[in-house]
Amino acid sequence: MGLACESEGARVLELTFSADDLAYTRFAISPLWEAVAAARVLKHPAEHPLHRRWAEAVRPRLDGVRLAPLLELIGPRVIAAFACPPPASPAPDLDLELAALRLQPHERVVRDRATLGLPPSSDPQADLDQLADTVAAFWDAALAPYWPRVRTLLDGDILYRARLLASGGAQRLFADLSPGVSWIGDGLRVPRNSPGAVPLDGRGLLLVPSAFTWPKLFSLTAPGWQPLLRYPARGVGTLWERTDRNTPEALARILGRSRARLLTLLDEPASTGDLAVRTGMSPGGTSQHLTALRDAGLVSAHRAGRYVLYARTRIAEALLDPSS
Repeated sequence: MGLACESEGARVLELTFSADDLAYTRFAISPLWEAVAAARVLKHPAEHPLHRRWAEAVRPRLDGVRLAPLLELIGPRVIAAFACPPPASPAPDLDLELAALRLQPHERVVRDRATLGLPPSSDPQADLDQLADTVAAFWDAALAPYWPRVRTLLDGDILYRARLLASGGAQRLFADLSPGVSWIGDGLRVPRNSPGAVPLDGRGLLLVPSAFTWPKLFSLTAPGWQPLLRYPARGVGTLWERTDRNTPEALARILGRSRARLLTLLDEPASTGDLAVRTGMSPGGTSQHLTALRDAGLVSAHRAGRYVLYARTRIAEALLDPSS
C-alpha cells in the first residue's frame, strides 16, 4: 500500500468490514483537506466547472500568495498524503490540523515526494513548516470567507448520512455516496486507480464529505492511519448559486431592514464598498451596520490582500433559512 491519497479510477479497491468495523465507522470534517482540494481546483480548473464562480472570485486575491509548495504535491490522480492527514476528531479547526501537519513523520514526506516524482527533500521539517504556512495563507485569502457556507453544506451531508445509517445500515449509507461505490456482501467496492483488497481489521472507516472533492472520490489506506474516503457532499451543485431573495420580513423587524438586507446580499463575501453600491447606502452607514452585525456574531470579516471581505456566519445562514 502506498502513502498517497488517490482519486477514483477504472479499477477497484475492496474494503472488507467486520461488525467492529461498522461500529467504528465515523464521519469527520476537514478544513485542511478542503484547502488542499480547493488548491487542486485552481490547478486543474477545466476539471471543476462547478467551482468556476468561486475560482474566478478568489484568483485576484491570491496575488502575493506563493502556492508552489502546495501545488507541487497535487498530481493528476494522486495527492501527497502527508499534506492532508486524516482529521483526528469529528470537527477540528484549521489550526489543529496544521499542527498535525507540522508533526508528520519525515520518512512519510520522503516517500510521498518520491511517489509523486518530486526531488528529494533536504530538510523535511522545513518543508512541512513551509507547507503549513502556505495552506494558512491560502485559507485566509480563498476559503475563510466562504467557510460558513461550506461548513453548513458538510454538516448537512453528515446529518443526512447518519440518518441513512441508522435507518438502513451500511448498504443504505453507501448506496448514493458516490458513483461506482457499492456495498456487496461484507465489503465496500470503491473505484480507484490502484486496485487491492484491504481488510479494515477493526479500524473502521473514516468518511469525510467534501465540497471541493467533486466530482472525484479520494481514498487513503496508508499504514498508521484509519482508512478513509473523501467524497462529494450532497447538494454541492447548489453551493455557489446566487439566491435572489427578498429580505425576510420577520428578520427585518428584529434587525432593521438595512441590516437584514445586507445579510441577504452576502451570498458571496463582499467588501463595504461593494455592498454600499448594491444597497444605495453610504459607505459610512454600510460600515456601521456591518460592525453591528459583526458584534452580534452574524457576519465575519476577512482580509484578502488590500480588501476586507464580509461573510455570513453559520448563525446568519440559519436565520435566513430556518428550515436548515
